[in-house]
Amino acid sequence: MKIGFIGAGKMGGAILKGIITSNFCNPCNIFVAENNQELAEELKNSLKINIGSMQEVIKNTDVIIICTKPFVIKDVLSSIKDIITPDKLIISIAAGISTATIQSILNNIPVIRVMPNTPALLQEGISALTKGTFATEEHLQLALEIFSKVGKAIVVKEELMDAVTGVSGSGPAFYYLIIEALAKGGEELGLSKEIALELSAQTAIGAAKMILETNKTPETLRKEVTTPGGTTEQGLIVLDNNNIVQTLIDTVHATAKKSKELGA
Repeated sequence: MKIGFIGAGKMGGAILKGIITSNFCNPCNIFVAENNQELAEELKNSLKINIGSMQEVIKNTDVIIICTKPFVIKDVLSSIKDIITPDKLIISIAAGISTATIQSILNNIPVIRVMPNTPALLQEGISALTKGTFATEEHLQLALEIFSKVGKAIVVKEELMDAVTGVSGSGPAFYYLIIEALAKGGEELGLSKEIALELSAQTAIGAAKMILETNKTPETLRKEVTTPGGTTEQGLIVLDNNNIVQTLIDTVHATAKKSKELGA
């Protein structure tokens, strides 16, 4: 199978490198169209992939993953609509852009919409997928296989994709901020920047694994680590007084709203 990428910036590059790192696809079977010539040359030299125009990418591949920004994707689709054929599978990771929008430009083309996240670079991402009207279950399974090589992959209804964007698509940035803030607190108490950041980041990894691997709820795990009158309880009181839970909920809502606006 030959895979094409239109755009290979931060998110597209993460998927591209994740696919190669997982040995899912030989670099010689990957074709990339990237406007940033410096980045294109860097990818070509470091990953041994093929660089070409959008037309060349479409001609030489079976699956085309479109990784452009949401505000330019309609122009990109319009520029390729006359050369795309129904035997190709289009996978779009553009936030907020529905399969119906893509199909309206490309006509009866199989489309899979995906919301991935950047930990795909380390094969620790999670991607939510939904299929368009003309995509088959076989297309969906192929897309699931591709994105399972860079982390976990799940299927959701398309009307839930904006919510997915709020939780996991943009989620890494929110966790980075939390990790950074906890580390900053440690620094202010005398820890070195390096040690504070390592403590905070590894704690985040461990806490996440506890949820995923013990099948216990976050509430149960939180209670297990909180001794009445102890240190953790005192910290939770501060978080509660500052309404951190509602702030994070509002963050997800605002992100999902923006995702919906991008597709309007």
